[in-house]
Amino acid sequence: MSFEDRRVCRPFLLNCCPHEILSGTRVDLGECTKIHEYALRADYERAATTRNLYYEMDALDMLSKFVAECDRKTEHAKRKLQETQEELGEEAARKMNTIHELGEQIGTKLAKAEELGAQGLVDESMKLLEEVEALRKAKLEAEQEFRSTMPASTYQQQKLRVCEVCSAYLGIHDNDRRLADHFGGKLHLGFIQIREKLDDLKKRVNELNEKRELERKSRRK
Repeated sequence: MSFEDRRVCRPFLLNCCPHEILSGTRVDLGECTKIHEYALRADYERAATTRNLYYEMDALDMLSKFVAECDRKTEHAKRKLQETQEELGEEAARKMNTIHELGEQIGTKLAKAEELGAQGLVDESMKLLEEVEALRKAKLEAEQEFRSTMPASTYQQQKLRVCEVCSAYLGIHDNDRRLADHFGGKLHLGFIQIREKLDDLKKRVNELNEKRELERKSRRK
């Protein structure tokens, strides 16, 4: 079989099929209806070094639809959450967002520090852990400020937020381990990979379209 066969998954050839990237996560999409074979990907990559195959356009179309649907679900989850959670005042909402943002930074840096440590990059890992410690102190102060703006019974209720990247729910009381597991987890990192690939494809397709247009103009002369 050739990689040019229409039964072959073109996003897979470009290493961006969500079925592959999100496999084994809570949003596992199941098996792709198109063919995934690594030998065909290797054939494609070799061929792509010598000629433009324009497979980026097919991949862009598929990935754009997928991300748009994910974003639609995220917005729906945010609206649903807003309906079910107790309404916060403007000041309290601002302070809660600060806590969430600090938590996101802690989780992201902690996950990265663990990754660097596993790679033997101890100094780099320790530097990030120092940054995490500073963020923890800032988060603790923000939590104390937030607590002071509302009754204890209200504060104890879990205040949730929807992750803008992967639509998972994050809680204001989530500990560092939970945050690191989220931001360093396959689901979140998979969505980052998909979104970054989508941005790359948009740029690449624009470049290809510009090149095609120049070639057309050149032929008319």
